[in-house]
Amino acid sequence: MCSAELTPPEAARWAARAGLALPADRHATVAATADHIHSVVAVLRELDFGDTPPAPAYRVEQEMPDAAV
Repeated sequence: MCSAELTPPEAARWAARAGLALPADRHATVAATADHIHSVVAVLRELDFGDTPPAPAYRVEQEMPDAAV
């Protein structure tokens, strides 16, 4: 995965490729937002979940026996 920041022209190109109309005054904002999302996801990718089971394996009654299910 590339770690380079998304440029406004690239944001416009990707939007067009996805069939989205992106006004020129929004290119920089969309690029900045995409870069922020990418930085958050990058941090999440670094987390070690070890023996954490997938979400479908989670059972509320095991964690909170008094919970109304």
